[in-house]
Amino acid sequence: MKSYIAAAIQMTSVPDLQKNLVQAEELIELAKGRGAELVCLPENFAFMGEEKDKIAQAEVIAQSSEKFLKTMAQRFQVTILGGGFPVPVSTGKFYNTALLIDPSGQALARYEKVHLFDVNLPDGNTYRESSTVMAGNRIPPVAPTKELGNLGLSVCYDVRFPELYRHLSQMGADVLFVPAAFTAYTGKDHWQVLIQARAIENTCYVIAPAQTGNHYGMRHTHGHATIVDPWGTILADAGDKPGVAIAEINPIRLEQVRRQMPSLQHRVF
Repeated sequence: MKSYIAAAIQMTSVPDLQKNLVQAEELIELAKGRGAELVCLPENFAFMGEEKDKIAQAEVIAQSSEKFLKTMAQRFQVTILGGGFPVPVSTGKFYNTALLIDPSGQALARYEKVHLFDVNLPDGNTYRESSTVMAGNRIPPVAPTKELGNLGLSVCYDVRFPELYRHLSQMGADVLFVPAAFTAYTGKDHWQVLIQARAIENTCYVIAPAQTGNHYGMRHTHGHATIVDPWGTILADAGDKPGVAIAEINPIRLEQVRRQMPSLQHRVF
């Protein structure tokens, strides 16, 4: 593993596939121009609209998203995480799928989100992800890479389940991905502290690309795409507008924190 620049992209995706892919390409190019070798797109980067519309277009979104990720990785010679897009299954639902692509266009890892967001919030919004999404049934993978370290996948609501990240750290993860479309209501209180907690307790870098702003109807997201170091220090925060959070992933810093705070070696249970 070497020292390198990573980018957590922040988008305001809408119910328009082509418009979203244009926005994503512009932000990937911006990240590449700032030296990024690892670029991470948020959950729902390709489409963010009503679930019925996502279901109706899922096949096209899935094919376009995967082709887009491979094309961007090769064009810009970066490793790209597509943080979540729908992949249809035979039940009529779809997997919320994260895909990691290397600079040659080859898939390094694929993960279907296992924790589904079924919540009634005090702001009047109700979310029933399970109504259209099939929960994944596989433990999230860690993708070993020579230059970028061991990369652990997750998606959004997973961040509230620390046992998932403990598994990833036990599998040797150096970097944890948390691509998200966190609600504005929960994000203002929970987003930053959850991201920092996952970094601190697993002594890993966390890269958390995000959605921000108003997408359709009453769907508002929190923003603050973030990169956090293994000590829990926020290295970059994209604020509440579309953009890019950029920071260095440094193996010397990783080793230093793990040596100073060897909590993973002290686990009893």
